[in-house]
Amino acid sequence: MNNLQTTNYAAAFLRGLLYLFPLVLLLAVWEFTASMGYVRPLFLPRLGAVITQFFVLLDNGEVIQPLAVSLYRAFAGLAIAAVIGTVIGMMMARLRWANWFFDPLVSLGFPSPKIVFIPLFILYFGIDHTSKILLVVLTCVFPMIIAVQQGASSVNRMIIWSAESMATSERSLFYRVILPASMPAVFTGVRITMPVALITAFTCEMVAGGGGVGAALIYAQRFFETPTVFVYIVLMLIVGIALDKLFLYARRWLIPWQQDD
Repeated sequence: MNNLQTTNYAAAFLRGLLYLFPLVLLLAVWEFTASMGYVRPLFLPRLGAVITQFFVLLDNGEVIQPLAVSLYRAFAGLAIAAVIGTVIGMMMARLRWANWFFDPLVSLGFPSPKIVFIPLFILYFGIDHTSKILLVVLTCVFPMIIAVQQGASSVNRMIIWSAESMATSERSLFYRVILPASMPAVFTGVRITMPVALITAFTCEMVAGGGGVGAALIYAQRFFETPTVFVYIVLMLIVGIALDKLFLYARRWLIPWQQDD
């Protein structure tokens, strides 16, 4: 290993330490506050108690199974919303009648608080998977439409005109020019809506039950099992961060021509 490689590894290690420093500081403050008794254990358990409870829950199957249920609901709804949002967004960007028809609906649905539909979705679809997945779809589809429409509308007109001047058919123009040029916007829309999907799934489970991490958290809270509550809260945070990082790596691999800011 030469000196340049050693320097690069050392710089990367240092960047990693600096990146993790705020998190380590937060955990240290948490442990210090709880261990000194400034906050009652009922409200803030010690970090060690939370870690111990995590392994107890993991051994009892109360981590993987609820997490799998929540992720299934979130990603099923996100996948449906991504497909619908991409199709409608492309149509709005390319077809004048589609923009005329869908624009008022998107303007109405995008800023509305979708959580208020939870009682209706429970009434219509029950408390199992269907109501949660459909609410995730409703929550995520509007940001996807807007992101894809903006991306498709911003494709360089010179590229489109050049393709049209070579007698490119409308179908080939879409699949070989517009869609590839819009892929960064599609991935941006998915990245924006992924945490929204997780939040919606967790919230629905907390309100309506039916299994999942959110339901397990509320169940523990009802019996004042504070370490268990913190286990599920930390689990939600870690899952969100991990999925975002994995998505960024996948985007670099799938669309290498698009660089992160």
